[in-house]
Amino acid sequence: MRDVDGLGRHGSWDGVRALVTGFGVSGFAAADTLQHLGAEVTVVDEREPADDRRREEATLLEALGVDLRLGPGSTATLPDGLDLVVTSPGWAPTTPVLGQALASSVPVWGEVELAWRLRDDGAPPWLCITGTNGKTTTVQMLDAILRASGLRSAAVGNVGRPVLEAVMDPEPLDVLAIELSSYQLHWSSSVAAESAAVLNLAPDHLDWHGSMDAYAQAKGKVYEGVQRACVYNVEDPATEALVMEADVEEGARAIGFTLG
Repeated sequence: MRDVDGLGRHGSWDGVRALVTGFGVSGFAAADTLQHLGAEVTVVDEREPADDRRREEATLLEALGVDLRLGPGSTATLPDGLDLVVTSPGWAPTTPVLGQALASSVPVWGEVELAWRLRDDGAPPWLCITGTNGKTTTVQMLDAILRASGLRSAAVGNVGRPVLEAVMDPEPLDVLAIELSSYQLHWSSSVAAESAAVLNLAPDHLDWHGSMDAYAQAKGKVYEGVQRACVYNVEDPATEALVMEADVEEGARAIGFTLG
């Protein structure tokens, strides 16, 4: 197995055998990017392409040499000889192919984790927002504020456009306003935002995470490595607790907000 931990945008991906799980918006972005970098890419999904856009994307990837294995049973067994798995958000660790990868010590990254590792020199800062409720609205407001101030901003992540697509876009940006779900954060390990916020915490997706503690732990990963500010909800003590538990850069501040 090849060590991919140190690979970035300008590293040699030639010969890296990568599996992408899921052929939605994030999965297509991951597969397209990995093949562009030179990796040997396989995509699996239990679902066949459901619309014209997905069928066109499937045709494009196959023309580029990507091995698409779509349909029932395609995710039951982990392909041999993999160096990396990049999973779409929402794919639980208990999914057979991911469980087998983890048991075999094959690295499993989310699309957001891959995006972070592929940032170029001078990449725009990441302003990350998560929480049980209000994420999308808040990210859209943040993006509007940034644009109104004259910055070239984009709202990406769980709000719609994959983070990876924005990171690889040659059009320059000054900042990214990023909505992150608990699923995306679960599969992230090295993301270190400029600033981050957890808006609130309430029981959600517990069947996926297994417990409220595991769900909160996933949300709290948004604060890890923060460089400038950890924003939390004063009226939700659980969000402040996540800040206190986070390992952040020296000098990063904890900033509480209220609704009144």
